[in-house]
Amino acid sequence: MPTYDVVTFGETMMRLTPPGYLRIEQTTSFDIWVGGTESNTAIGLARLGMDTAWFSRLPASPMGRYVSNRVQQYGVDVSHIVWAEDARLGIFFHEESEAPRASRIIYDRKGSAVSRVQPEDLPEDLFLADMSRLFHVTGITLAISDSARTTALVAMRRAKDVGWQVSFDTNYRSTLWSGERAAADCDEAMALADIVFCPFGDYQALYDDSAAEDALAALAAKYPETLIIMTLGKNGARAITPDGELFRQSAILAGEVGRIGGGDAFAAGFLYAWLTYADVALALKWGVAMSSHKYTIPGDLPLVDYEEVASLVAGSTGGGLIR
Repeated sequence: MPTYDVVTFGETMMRLTPPGYLRIEQTTSFDIWVGGTESNTAIGLARLGMDTAWFSRLPASPMGRYVSNRVQQYGVDVSHIVWAEDARLGIFFHEESEAPRASRIIYDRKGSAVSRVQPEDLPEDLFLADMSRLFHVTGITLAISDSARTTALVAMRRAKDVGWQVSFDTNYRSTLWSGERAAADCDEAMALADIVFCPFGDYQALYDDSAAEDALAALAAKYPETLIIMTLGKNGARAITPDGELFRQSAILAGEVGRIGGGDAFAAGFLYAWLTYADVALALKWGVAMSSHKYTIPGDLPLVDYEEVASLVAGSTGGGLIR
């Protein structure tokens, strides 16, 4: 068996959140969390019992070690991290609120350690045939910098060359790049991937305002050898296989305690079931169940219990309420 089930690569940052729905300008303290889409997914997979590794480029500082320690704490191998001297950690502020005031995220990540990652930083002893079954990366990593984009694409090719499956999540962030640039760069990554996650909102931002299943069909036509998964928020998720088979899964309603990281949890649930059962319909159920559970957990990390998610998958008709 491979050393890992899944290897991920990307930026993880320190998150600072005022307690109790305070505004940033009025708080006197912050709760500290960590969050990064690829490490979130690795942690979600580890919570479901899979062997995972996450690598990145972190500052050789207390802040970098804080991130590394938190990711490792939840069962993810961090031994392939590249440690950089005289580098900084990206951080972001999250001002939580209730309607009608919108929650707000402010990034302070420019010039972070991972934004200066280079292909030569990729661990040579990692990209070997017997080291992993799948490599996962997202559009956020492509958007961080030109060197991070190049490094991510090189990593995808190396994974493919040694026989791993490759999955890619568009995960579009308008604060990092334009829709036009994202569409062009994500195209190269999606052409390399065996599995593509594309939230419907991302498709609309990058391409057009097609209906969801038309958008799914358009992606399938463009990437005919790829398993395409599209999440639609409260409308559930869809998937289409290279053979043209379409699958639909309703959402599972959830209270909204911690919305950030829901998409990463979906990817973790889907990849777990896909690698375990090779069943698209079941993988969609695991994806929505994981995402729903994440919504009930503060912070970015999908700190779910396997038994709870498995029970929801087994008993769900796609419309149950988590109590």
